[in-house]
Amino acid sequence: MAVGGKRRWWWKRRAAVVAGVTIAVSVWVGSHCYFRRENMAKAEEALVSMCEERARMIQDQFAVSVNHVHALAILISTFYYQKQPPALDQETFAYYTAKTAFERPLLNGVAYAERIIHSQREIFETRQGWTIMTMKREPSPMQDEYAPVIYSQETVSYIEAIDMMSGEEDRENILRARATGKAVLTKPFRLLESNHLGVVLTFPVYRSGLPEDATVVQRVEATAGYLGGAFDVESLVENLLRQLAGNQDITINVYDITNASEPLIMYGPQIPEGYMPLSHVSMLDFGDPFRTHQMHCRYREKPPLPLSAITTPFGIFVIIMLGGYIVFAAKNHYDNVKEDCRKMEELKVQAEAADFLATVSHEIRTPMNGVLGMLDMLLDTDLNLTQKDYAQTAQVCGKALISLINEVLDRAKIEAGKLEIEAVPFDLRSILDDVISLFSSKSREKGIELAVFVSDKVPEVVTGDPGRFRQIITNLVGNSVKFTERGHIFVQVHLADNLDLGADEKVYSGLNGLSQSEKVQIMSDCTFDTLSGFEAADTRNNWENFKLLLSDEMFLPEASTSDKEPDIVTLIVSVEDTGIGIPLRAQDRVFTPFMQADSSTSRNYGGTGIGLSITKCLVELMGGQIDFVSRPNVGSTFTFTAVFKRCNKDAIADTKRTLSEALPTGFRGMKAFIVDGKPVRNAVTRYHLKRLGMAVEVANTVKMMLNSLTRQNSNFRTGRQPYIILIEMDSWYTGMDVYLHNQLLLLKQNDCVLELPKIILLVTCEYDKMSTGSLVDTVINKPLRASTVAACLQQVLGMEKQKKELSNGPTNLRNLLAGKNILVIDDNKVNLRVAASALKKYGARVECAESGKDALSLLQLPHKFDACFMDVQMPEMDGFEATRQIRLMESKANEQISNGGASRGEDSMIVEWHLPILAMTADVIQATYEECLKCGMDGYVSKPFEEQQLFQAVAKFLVFSYSSDQLD
Repeated sequence: MAVGGKRRWWWKRRAAVVAGVTIAVSVWVGSHCYFRRENMAKAEEALVSMCEERARMIQDQFAVSVNHVHALAILISTFYYQKQPPALDQETFAYYTAKTAFERPLLNGVAYAERIIHSQREIFETRQGWTIMTMKREPSPMQDEYAPVIYSQETVSYIEAIDMMSGEEDRENILRARATGKAVLTKPFRLLESNHLGVVLTFPVYRSGLPEDATVVQRVEATAGYLGGAFDVESLVENLLRQLAGNQDITINVYDITNASEPLIMYGPQIPEGYMPLSHVSMLDFGDPFRTHQMHCRYREKPPLPLSAITTPFGIFVIIMLGGYIVFAAKNHYDNVKEDCRKMEELKVQAEAADFLATVSHEIRTPMNGVLGMLDMLLDTDLNLTQKDYAQTAQVCGKALISLINEVLDRAKIEAGKLEIEAVPFDLRSILDDVISLFSSKSREKGIELAVFVSDKVPEVVTGDPGRFRQIITNLVGNSVKFTERGHIFVQVHLADNLDLGADEKVYSGLNGLSQSEKVQIMSDCTFDTLSGFEAADTRNNWENFKLLLSDEMFLPEASTSDKEPDIVTLIVSVEDTGIGIPLRAQDRVFTPFMQADSSTSRNYGGTGIGLSITKCLVELMGGQIDFVSRPNVGSTFTFTAVFKRCNKDAIADTKRTLSEALPTGFRGMKAFIVDGKPVRNAVTRYHLKRLGMAVEVANTVKMMLNSLTRQNSNFRTGRQPYIILIEMDSWYTGMDVYLHNQLLLLKQNDCVLELPKIILLVTCEYDKMSTGSLVDTVINKPLRASTVAACLQQVLGMEKQKKELSNGPTNLRNLLAGKNILVIDDNKVNLRVAASALKKYGARVECAESGKDALSLLQLPHKFDACFMDVQMPEMDGFEATRQIRLMESKANEQISNGGASRGEDSMIVEWHLPILAMTADVIQATYEECLKCGMDGYVSKPFEEQQLFQAVAKFLVFSYSSDQLD
């Protein structure tokens, strides 16, 4: 799946999840709100029902009390006014009302006030024996009529003789009552004894004979008196609520709302309490046509949310989520199965492509092996110049074809996921020296500086894949050499922990748009503190930063294998050049396979555009990243990181012993002086000399060097080692040799030096020693390598060379193979002839076989062979099966030897049989290599093989025999 398609798929998946969860949450919220509304509606219905019930009961209780008062009014009218003399007196009234008080539980007491007009006052007071009094217990003033209390219940006997019309509220009640003939109420007030809120009920008492449709005038004339009683409203409501269930759940307020703007509270707290959002108002009809009353009901607390309002929405939510999850899981499973099928199809296509490439590679490499082998053999014969040129040209073309095949095959292995990274100890500095040597002739032809520098803090030996690391460096340096015509190519290796990798670098295009002459003028007018003095693309690789790194190395200890150091080593490697750079429009596709910067690149410089793509994949497989900074007409700097492991001391010692090229130790303690005006370049020279163990000093000019020798003469007189002066060609001029020789003679005469130092000239291009002057001891052609510097110093100083050669060239390979019995098995006669000739070239005694069965017959124990080169793909019996059969024979023989049943005869010193078997095939797929090791082979040599590869393969097995020969 493409990146864009995968991103869209993830967004759709996330959107579906979010939509599903949103729907589920929305349903849960909606159902919860629905149940809450239903619960509140039921609570409101219950509140209305309770409030209406209580209002109805209060009205009924009040009506019962009013009816009893009405009956008492009829009693008074009958027995007081219609009987002569009256049959009712105070004692009888008090007794009767006391006995019937249970019928009027809401009344504190009843009293009867007779209507007296002013003309009757004196007679009335005489008959009663007391004076009519006001509410303030004062004699009532003169007025039209009076309403003194003549009969009262014992509970209210204190109001006897009081004129009820002396109070404004009571007077209005009396007037309204006799005009309407109905019971009327006063405003709420505090009762005298109980201090409860109450009202006074007033009921008219008429003389007999009043018609039902009497007018107000008739009613007033027929009025005999007024029966009144004090209603305790609080007690009324309290008694009622006490009788009802659920009274603790609600609060009740009773109001007199005759004046709606100022309602008067009759029952309940002054400040309303309870759950205000939910309330109900019931109207109360107490029979008073002039006053209006209401009852307000509220819950004391917010109605509790029923459990179903929580559990039911939650259950719905869970069901929806489960349903959504089932749908999502089914869709996800379907997508996964679909994606797996697509990946399987891709893997199938990749595997088929990889197998196809492997087969094609094998079929191409097999005849190419014969072609290159025969050309190599042809070049070893006597050829004239024209013939030799033809053969060399054909050989170069063949190697280029093999290189292209390897690159395409690497790309195929990467895409198929079959390329794996090894983990073996190796010397990183030796690999960099080898890569530099590959491009030494090309750099000298172009006259460009090619140098490598490795920080002292980088471990000497690390564990990783040396082949792939070599391939990365080779690709990057090869590109730099290809696109650089002046200036330098500089390879640096540092610990990533010591560099600021977070600094962002901009890709400048300041020179774009200028004419070619203007560009050249700008470059010629400026010098920079770089390796060659030309400007570099990455401004981080300047002398100031480089100097800081060098100063850090002076004060920090060298890398070791201490247990305190981390096992992981992250290196940052930069390859800097001052070539043509990469156009801005092409920089985003640099790592795209088979892509060139522009159409002219392949025409002018060649190449397929696959190298950087493979390099990026290899860097990522090694746990790193790669990036670049490029400026057109300035250059490019490729920087990558790689992750390695530290080696323990034993692995380092073993690696040093098995290195094909070791540096001599005879230069330790020697002193050298470098004359170079470019600080970066003299630091590189100093790096190579320090690898040889030499003490180094630096001077910018020859004159400064001579002055330093004069000042420090005492330091150089302490040792007898020769003093060496290395001078860069930039600091050399015609006649310098004579001047320098004379100055050194003068220093010797003045005892500043014990003997004349050796003078070595460092040059970038091929240079004739005779043109520099006869007094120059030797010329070293760059690029510098520690081994080449050591060889030149040995020659100049006349040091005796070691008996064993340091290089892994033909001499050392000849020492390994000379006199060894080698068996070569290959079904291709041309390849068989080429392999045999290559081995015989180095002194081996070779026998050949064309099949696995022939090899088994020749290798029946005991046999004389020291090693075997076996082709993998052969008819009848391939190399894998032949190797398994050989190992089986050896296993049985070794078992007999261990049991004492057999021995090797003449070679009884050998305790077991194990013939080194090296696979020899054109198939370089990783799976083939693993199959070789699995079946019992000891190594791997891809066809066509070369001296370096052959030496590395056989040195692991024949070095012991070589050492024995030397001891003999």
